[in-house]
Amino acid sequence: MSPIEHLTELRKRLIIIAVVIIIGASVSFAYMDVIIELLLDPVQELDFIYLTPPELFLSYIKIALVVGVIVTSPIIFSQFWIFVKPGLKKKERTYLLFSLFSGFFLFLLGAYFAYRIIIPLSIRFFVKFSMPSMNIEPNFSFGSYIGFISSILLSFGIVFELPILVTLLAKLNLITADTLRKYRKVSILIIFVGSAVFTPPDIISQLLLAGPMILLFEISILLAALVNKKKK
Repeated sequence: MSPIEHLTELRKRLIIIAVVIIIGASVSFAYMDVIIELLLDPVQELDFIYLTPPELFLSYIKIALVVGVIVTSPIIFSQFWIFVKPGLKKKERTYLLFSLFSGFFLFLLGAYFAYRIIIPLSIRFFVKFSMPSMNIEPNFSFGSYIGFISSILLSFGIVFELPILVTLLAKLNLITADTLRKYRKVSILIIFVGSAVFTPPDIISQLLLAGPMILLFEISILLAALVNKKKK
């Protein structure tokens, strides 16, 4: 395939992706009430305000676009796959296809974990700093809440990609299982310190946050060991 044909094919795939995202965002906007209800479910005890005339509308647009991308992600991945597939060897195709599916699943798992566990714990953590006796009480704007939970959902979605990232780094000889084992105790300590800071003082809340993080770290060590073993 010539460079011109390559660019033409890329343009075609990008146009298809843009169209499906717009369609997905439009459908999401039509069901905004349902989506908002889901987004507010972790913090039902709070009331929200909006501070500027366009804030609520712009928040709806942002939500519609994000949900549109998530809903149409299988089509987006398929277009990416169609574009890169001809230039890959059989082994590379298998690895990329596995990485796409497992990466997508882990991202959704991380986002769901954040939605059910991290967001409620985080909100409770910040709300406890209110001072009703001094008339300092939580009064969040809807736009700031959406920005806050979006960053958390995205962050944990990416964090849950750790096993995929470690596997890739191991394949590139940039990291080994022995290196990860060497820093295991330090990593677990950092995880528990972070859990203690961002959760209520009870041990259950801390384990709910630290447990999955430690499990991901151990899975990453196992995957790195498997890759290292194959290379020997």
